[in-house]
Amino acid sequence: MSAANLDAIFAALADPTRRAIVARLATGEATVLELAAPFEISLPAISRHLKVLERAGLIARGRDAQRRPCQLRAAALDEITRWTQHTREAWSGRFEQLDDYLKTLQAKPPKEKKNNGRKRS
Repeated sequence: MSAANLDAIFAALADPTRRAIVARLATGEATVLELAAPFEISLPAISRHLKVLERAGLIARGRDAQRRPCQLRAAALDEITRWTQHTREAWSGRFEQLDDYLKTLQAKPPKEKKNNGRKRS
């Protein structure tokens, strides 16, 4: 997946309304009216949110007679999962290196403090 596609997905999911729509579609397909029901925003506003999600590849809109059901596209979510897993593995590796370094520091004997020419009483 290209960086632009990943950017579009994360930008689409940055909005709480769109995240709620994706969460609702995770339970099954729904029409625009069904998706709009829990929100206090206009149908055109919901349609704009759906267009953003569709352009990002997160949802697909179908046609079933007069119904226009929306459904979640799992492929886009799989891309997010792969990206986050790759990033997580990279950070895990870095933390393991840091842990190893800290262990080597702890294993070294402490250095004696210099007196700097002062006499101790």
